[in-house]
Amino acid sequence: MFGNALSGWHLVIILFIILLLFGAPKLPGLARSLGQSMKIFKTEIKGDKNDEPTAEHPKSDGPVDPANKP
Repeated sequence: MFGNALSGWHLVIILFIILLLFGAPKLPGLARSLGQSMKIFKTEIKGDKNDEPTAEHPKSDGPVDPANKP
């Protein structure tokens, strides 16, 4: 949607407005916290994919009855 509408000048103006809003001293901290948040998000997404049940080890929400083991 925005890919065709944004040109180089639009990005320069957006960056200038961000610089005015947050100030130059706060931008490195803002970028650092954004990077840490992305790293945590990626780690959580990878963890969710690894936690999915498989045919060999299905997830059980309740107690397992040892008499019904296959």
